[in-house]
Amino acid sequence: MEYDRWLAKVKDEKLLRELRAMDESATEDAFYRDLEFGTAGLRGVLGAGTYRMNLYTVAKTTQGIANYMNRKFDTARRSVAVAFDSRIQSDEFCRVVCEVLSANGIRVHRYAELMPVPCLSYAVRALGCAVGVMITASHNPAQYNGYKVYGSDGCQIRTEVAKEILGEVEAVDEFADVRTMDYDEAVKQGLVSLIGEEIYTAFTEEVKKRSVLFGDEINRDVAIVYSPLNGAGRKPVMRALTETGFTNITVVKEQENPDGHFPTCPYPNPEIREAMALGLSYCEKLGADLLLATDPDCDRCGVAVKDVKGLRGKPGEYTLMTGNEMGILLLDFICSQRKKHGKMPNDPVFVKTIVTAELTEKIASYYGVKTVSVLTGFKYIGEVIGNLEREGKADSYIFGFEESYGYLSGSHVRDKDAVNASYLFCEMFAYYKTRDVSLPERLAEIYAQFGYSLQTLHSFQFEGSAGMTKMKTIMKDLRGGVDAIGGFKVESVLDYANGVNGLPKADVLTFRLEGGNTALVRPSGTEPKLKAYLFVTAPQEAAAREIEKKISEDLKARFA
Repeated sequence: MEYDRWLAKVKDEKLLRELRAMDESATEDAFYRDLEFGTAGLRGVLGAGTYRMNLYTVAKTTQGIANYMNRKFDTARRSVAVAFDSRIQSDEFCRVVCEVLSANGIRVHRYAELMPVPCLSYAVRALGCAVGVMITASHNPAQYNGYKVYGSDGCQIRTEVAKEILGEVEAVDEFADVRTMDYDEAVKQGLVSLIGEEIYTAFTEEVKKRSVLFGDEINRDVAIVYSPLNGAGRKPVMRALTETGFTNITVVKEQENPDGHFPTCPYPNPEIREAMALGLSYCEKLGADLLLATDPDCDRCGVAVKDVKGLRGKPGEYTLMTGNEMGILLLDFICSQRKKHGKMPNDPVFVKTIVTAELTEKIASYYGVKTVSVLTGFKYIGEVIGNLEREGKADSYIFGFEESYGYLSGSHVRDKDAVNASYLFCEMFAYYKTRDVSLPERLAEIYAQFGYSLQTLHSFQFEGSAGMTKMKTIMKDLRGGVDAIGGFKVESVLDYANGVNGLPKADVLTFRLEGGNTALVRPSGTEPKLKAYLFVTAPQEAAAREIEKKISEDLKARFA
């Protein structure tokens, strides 16, 4: 039994204590499978076992990557950029990655301090690395950590590459096959070196270039509250904002410094209100105009604004903007500014995922911008940018986003960038405030022009081996045939497992319902969840919410 082998082989005292304390149920959950390595790398609960994030699973994965690199790349190209965020053991796992790669003759460029995902993506390309590794579990709760892997293009690895690496990882015995070198010796031999300040500065300058004001005046003294949610965002976000003139910024003190325990936001995801609650209390106390929050690896950004005219509640109350709402506003702002100032490129391109607001296609078309829809995952947006670059059309890309609070307006990185997004949000907010227009007001104007659209996301948790089995059963049942959802007839079904519109195959189902409504269901690629995305159209918001309620309650009953 694998549990017995670990009990005999593990040297780490903390993991040993955990192993010895396991009952039958805990042993089953920790060892019933290996952590799955895919295009999102690894992600799992910290602890002992093959289905946990620990020194041994990190070392095993890194050895597999080293074997892949030594087989695929010549000596000159064998280099890796490495970064880590504020999560528990992130710095320790970073050190393990360095020690294993060095022992395999692979050069490592690492950041000396915690840095966000976009800085890692930028460094991969700036340093000409074949691979990038980011130690993070993104926005998951404190008990998680993870391991993202990037290709030489700065994108998270493609499916075919992930399969090759998975084959290498599976062939590694974590106790017998992992090579390792003393970290200090690796530094002494020049196998590990620190990424210089010039790379970080160059990244910041690229973010600052994303401005679309083109000379328009704005009041940069807007009162901003910012929370890095105890993650890696504080330094780069504050630098980008202050260097562009936004200095009236209050940082949420309790969430300012890196802390992987996230004591005031157990689920550090700016998509949920609980994570934004402390920042909102700061806004109310200070009378601030805008709240920004970035997740621990600073690739997602959430926003709340004062609803000055009470379009979404009581006048003066703060309202959280959804990822789709902010993406709609940013797309319209970027397009309108470029068109106004004659800065729209030839053949402009906007990229969205299939779970992102369909209203964006109408907005893009109005401005003469082509929309490209891709599968869920920002790597697919990054791939579109890379393809444009190879065609000599990198400047054609003007914006891309996914509904889960990920945005990018330039080709400087190939993953979602909350530093870039924070700067864009502040610039857009200040632009409209200077003209006495609130963001809820501007959004209402967009709906009046293009039609009201409601987009919601419902997540259903399925933990452990039993949960994994149940998710597969639900997806199988849905594929067995559904006549109606929420009382609305299913007019057509798109099963992405069979390939749709030339996209890679994926475990995704889209149900087109009568009345122009849509329900899309997929298992999360990084969490034990089923996700249901609902897209509802109606003349008014009240009618749309009633339709959405019927559809969501039907799905909830099916998933119970």
